[in-house]
Amino acid sequence: MRRAVLGQTRGFARHAFAERDLSNVIPPYATLIAKLSQVRRHIKRPLSLAEKILYSHLHDVDSLAGLKDIRGSAYLQLKPQRVAMQDASAQMALLQFMTCGLPRTSVPTSIHCDHLIQASEGADSDLTRSVISNKEVFDFLESASRKYGIEFWPPGSGIIHQIVLENYAAPGMLMLGTDSHTPNAGGLGLLAIGVGGADAVDAMTGTPWELKAPKIIGIHLKGQLNGWATPKDLILHLAGKLTVRGGTGSILEYFGPGVEAQTCTGLATISNMGAEVGATTSTFPYTKAMRDYLRTTNRAAVADAADWAQAEAGYLRPDEGVEYDQVIEVNLSELEPTINGPFTPDLATPLSLFGQVVEERGWKDEVSAALIGSCTNSSYEDMTQVADLARQAKEAGLKAKVPFLCTPGSEQIRATMERDHITEVLQDVGATVLANACGPCIGQWKREDRKDEENAILTSFNRNFKSRNDGNRQTMNFLASPTIVTALAFSGKLSFNPLVDSLEDANGKPFKFIPPQGSQLPEKGFTPGNTSLYPIPSPEPQPEVDIKISPISTRLEILEPFSSPFGSHNPRGLELPPLKVLMRVRGKCTTDHISAAGPWLKYKGHLTNISENLLITAVNDEGGEVNLAFDHDHSQGEAPVDTIPKVAQRFKARSEPWALIVDSNYGEGSAREHAALQPRFYGCSVIIARSFARIHETNLKKQGILPLWFVDEADYSRIGSGDTVETIGLEDLLNGKETSIIQLKVTKRDGESFVVDTKHTMSGEQLKWLRAGSALNHIRAINQT
Repeated sequence: MRRAVLGQTRGFARHAFAERDLSNVIPPYATLIAKLSQVRRHIKRPLSLAEKILYSHLHDVDSLAGLKDIRGSAYLQLKPQRVAMQDASAQMALLQFMTCGLPRTSVPTSIHCDHLIQASEGADSDLTRSVISNKEVFDFLESASRKYGIEFWPPGSGIIHQIVLENYAAPGMLMLGTDSHTPNAGGLGLLAIGVGGADAVDAMTGTPWELKAPKIIGIHLKGQLNGWATPKDLILHLAGKLTVRGGTGSILEYFGPGVEAQTCTGLATISNMGAEVGATTSTFPYTKAMRDYLRTTNRAAVADAADWAQAEAGYLRPDEGVEYDQVIEVNLSELEPTINGPFTPDLATPLSLFGQVVEERGWKDEVSAALIGSCTNSSYEDMTQVADLARQAKEAGLKAKVPFLCTPGSEQIRATMERDHITEVLQDVGATVLANACGPCIGQWKREDRKDEENAILTSFNRNFKSRNDGNRQTMNFLASPTIVTALAFSGKLSFNPLVDSLEDANGKPFKFIPPQGSQLPEKGFTPGNTSLYPIPSPEPQPEVDIKISPISTRLEILEPFSSPFGSHNPRGLELPPLKVLMRVRGKCTTDHISAAGPWLKYKGHLTNISENLLITAVNDEGGEVNLAFDHDHSQGEAPVDTIPKVAQRFKARSEPWALIVDSNYGEGSAREHAALQPRFYGCSVIIARSFARIHETNLKKQGILPLWFVDEADYSRIGSGDTVETIGLEDLLNGKETSIIQLKVTKRDGESFVVDTKHTMSGEQLKWLRAGSALNHIRAINQT
């Protein structure tokens, strides 16, 4: 594989795009259509687009035979076509894949270095510094890529989801990605699903990937976006309607005349933030805008094949008369710009009312920074719309009043922006153009001001949890479209409404922005930029390559398999051993709370080290303190109270398995499998919740942790730290009694005991993972036989 010259001077290349071999990008439409015909023998009703794609990727179509209810109940064994991984999550995924003993991945796989680049001064210096500080991780990822035939996109090449959209996504495809915003690719009419690394390993090893058949929420779009309203405002509006849990266990399928008028990258923005409502993924019927985007991004052959698949069998659109589990009506003509936040992406406020909210809440009417980009809004179209406002401001003699940070989504976009003088326009009004990477959106922001001070930032990002962006719990991140973010960068005021409010130009005269115009696609086409940042397509494995992991590394660590909780060491047989409750977690607990990002990203490949951040921003319901846990069995020399990871370490040192009691939608947010690996590493065997987020619940199962749901949510408050819980009925379930329920016998510290009813979502295959100690243990055992 060609090695990128990291940190070299950047500039758009003078090369045209080379002809690409797209054989591993074009879905096998003829095979998928033939399989769909077999599906229709079992399902005699109109199918949604999502169902067509899902069921045509079944490992065994006959598994549908006799099933009356599929949506929301049946477990599907699927064969994804592709896997994409970002550099933070790829480390653990590769470490797990390495334990399987295979010479290559079973499906085309790519790695994208976008999470480990910290934003500080600007693109060139930030990229150079990050390449040096993360060299051993990048060397590991590149060497493993060469060994297993994985396409490696080095630092500076761009954000994973923008690169996937530009290079790999194809209508009707099923793909997995080790990032919760993988659904971004749905903007091209496919099913792209965010998963943990162990799920990705399923696909990479050729093991059928299991998914509980989602329900399908139909979102009917009519009308047309006007003025300042953008696709970002549509998904911000929907987040307010659905909340962070409203899409859990469902695919959002958009349909109606309003879809046809949207651009491909606008659809990608909408599908990207479907993750914020808990949706499995989002998708859209094949449109002319998708066809145009494919042709402009050097994939005409994909567009031709998709045209054939739609004409041949209607594969890329829902059947007439399909019935959805729920339908949401949205009139785009009535949609206005929306701002969501702070601290949760579903707190939606129409822009016309936001100034009033600022006043009512007593917030300081000040924006401390404005940031555009992230995987949600870093397309060429986004940047041209922002540049239009910047040109208006420049003509009025204005410059941004606050730090204004802009992130291109890929090297292709960066180079095309530079060629088309968009970068120049942005810099002329005071913007700092950052490296093609995630940066501040995921906490990779070396922010030197406003530390430990309440302040408000406006961003075009997708998440806004406390501490996420700059490590300051008091920073309020308000999510908006790139154009609204840009307008407020020039006003500096949180209450500014560019639809009605004016600024003063350089001569003291009133100046009012006109609604911005952008370009869906560049008139001159895209330019690739620095071609050394592109991998060789479909590389062959190089088995002679040694994977680079230093034995003294603090960043990378070979994984040791987790042991099974069952066996001769467990006197309870196929029931879990008695478990001590570590703590009861209060309220919102995202994967950011369970496994923080920011400075901890450097330990993503070292389970021992990253586990030291376990739940450090979680709230203990017994007292309300953050990062505090009780050790009721502490030794004489130990304090009865310590940080959560320190108490978990004590449990591990005592070989004492434990349980966790958690609140609603536990594990929402990123597809961060470390949030499952870390408690498992310290000895957690079961987590009992009022409810779970989809990806996190699956990640727990993959690592051998049993997720249970309270039947009566009030039971959450009856179990506290130091109590002992014992499963009842798990043995029957493991022995094949599918109707068996699991109860918990709870013994309080004072000796009182009672039984709590729980429910579970474990499939037969997932029970095998639990019995083996993890999904990887199970896969390894199969491969060895």
